[in-house]
Amino acid sequence: MSLEVVLQSIFSAAFIATVIRVSTPLILAGLGGLLSELGGVLNIALEGVMLAAAFTGVIVSGLAPQWLPGAPAWLYAGLGALAGVSVGMAMGWLIAFCHLELKTDLILTGLAMNILAAGGTVFVLFALTGDKGSTASLASARLPAVQLPFVNHVSFIGTLLNGANGAGYHIMSYMALLLVLAIWLFLYHMPAGAHLRATGEAADAAQSAGIDIRQVRYRALVASSFCAALGGLYLSMGYLSLFQANMTAGRGFIALAVVYLGNRNPAGVLLAALIFGAASALGAQVGTLAIPPQLVEMIPPVVTIAALILYSIRRRARRAAAARGFQEQAAAGWSADAARITDAALDGDPQSTAPGTSPSKSGIVEGTNKIQKGR
Repeated sequence: MSLEVVLQSIFSAAFIATVIRVSTPLILAGLGGLLSELGGVLNIALEGVMLAAAFTGVIVSGLAPQWLPGAPAWLYAGLGALAGVSVGMAMGWLIAFCHLELKTDLILTGLAMNILAAGGTVFVLFALTGDKGSTASLASARLPAVQLPFVNHVSFIGTLLNGANGAGYHIMSYMALLLVLAIWLFLYHMPAGAHLRATGEAADAAQSAGIDIRQVRYRALVASSFCAALGGLYLSMGYLSLFQANMTAGRGFIALAVVYLGNRNPAGVLLAALIFGAASALGAQVGTLAIPPQLVEMIPPVVTIAALILYSIRRRARRAAAARGFQEQAAAGWSADAARITDAALDGDPQSTAPGTSPSKSGIVEGTNKIQKGR
């Protein structure tokens, strides 16, 4: 494929639709990471939660016809989704229990969950299907897509709103956008959201104000895992219609980078996830050129590293600016205090003088000393 054809495909509605599809699991997992980060208990196990939910959803929906023969297909898909979300939330609760009750290290607990999910899914997969690679031999249900009517006849708009094939975006894509709005309202317009942010910013101060930081962090980790589980379900019951070993491919870890690149707010997470999604979609398009595939595979991680470097530089610049502002305010405050003391001494204010000395003399001396200290 020529470079001109690749450029035409990049600047098209189909490419935007691809970016949305690729970004959906990153948005969902990123929102989960945001909730836990703001609560002061960053969920490192996003990768494992996504993997476990993706596996559980496919297995339950594939075996459900044996348990409930003759039921409608949507019920099988719903049972699979419910099971996947339940497993994800259970993993979040287990992380919270180990960290908050048993006092285990949060990072090590999250890494242990990732390892457990990576190995446990392959073990159970082989036990149930005899295959260690995928569930291709198991017919599993798929969650539906939502097609917007009356737009497919308009070429650009139809492709943009209903995807390249015109069948509509997956229901999880719409749920991701709704969750961005819901979490924004929760964080900045509800008392519970203020409690969550206060717990993450200053836990001791929040506790002294009567906030139960232990319960807040329990809920943050469980809600975080709920969002990540939705991202995992999208991968196995939307983006694909089967489970593959380690199919998350590091998306849970990229979601952690999305949280910080997005400046720890829902709108920023959405934008950062779209940037990473565009990088992945761009890699797929560039892969059609005569370029070594290793270079193409490097595009998403290189974008991740570059984004983290830019975030670190911006964060340091903001801290330096805040420190300079504080120093200037402190210096201005000392100068103002010294001036008030000097004026009071010259006016003969007895409170600014030491006992047994001349009011003006002692006040001037004290004021002069404070001015010199302020400098």
